[in-house]
Amino acid sequence: MMKVVVVTGATRGLGFAIARQCIADGYKVVAVGRTMTEPLASLLQSFPERIVFEPYDFFNTAGIHAFAVGIVKRHGRPWGLVNNAAIGTDGVLATLHEQDIADLITINLQAPVLLTKYLLRPMLLNRGGRIINVSSIIASTGFNGLSVYGATKAAMAGLTKSLAREVGRANITVNTLAPGFMETDMTSSLQGEKLESVRRRSPLGHLATVEDAAHAVSFLLSEKASSVTGTTLTVDAGATA
Repeated sequence: MMKVVVVTGATRGLGFAIARQCIADGYKVVAVGRTMTEPLASLLQSFPERIVFEPYDFFNTAGIHAFAVGIVKRHGRPWGLVNNAAIGTDGVLATLHEQDIADLITINLQAPVLLTKYLLRPMLLNRGGRIINVSSIIASTGFNGLSVYGATKAAMAGLTKSLAREVGRANITVNTLAPGFMETDMTSSLQGEKLESVRRRSPLGHLATVEDAAHAVSFLLSEKASSVTGTTLTVDAGATA
């Protein structure tokens, strides 16, 4: 029986790459996102037995409990949860709208905490599982205009540390993935000289790709990572070295 992995924000960018890698690794993927995209629709058509789409808008935090229960009923107890869904609203704090601040905290922190809470329960019954919280190198390096985004991502890394201690005896690992800047929809505003300056910071001379980060998730989900928990795996082409 295939192990089930829930991937949030799976309709594009890093989440889509993670979902595609999970299929290659032999998992059944529950891809969560707000709306269907052409790449995801194509993936569903190619692997109808290996991936399902569960639409959900994480702004609706009140419905996360019922959504999680529904996932378990329809697809079984999950082996893995990849908390990838996030928004990247930028702006200096002094002028950032209060609603933007609230939205960042809701989507990037409150929603994944609640989803983890409710999908953790069936993992505890199984006495095994993998939780991967997608953070960012911004959580530790900082970046102009991303103070609130960075705060939410640092909070996810903090969640990893304590939750790993809570659930370790049930053979559940909890880790953080901290990608560097990658060319995705979220970083599309980084163009020209700003993008080149980020690229120059890498000892390898290039940006990490979403596939690079997806390979790291592949490892953390695997049995090979059974003794890796409570830590952060950085995939940034050496930018923070």
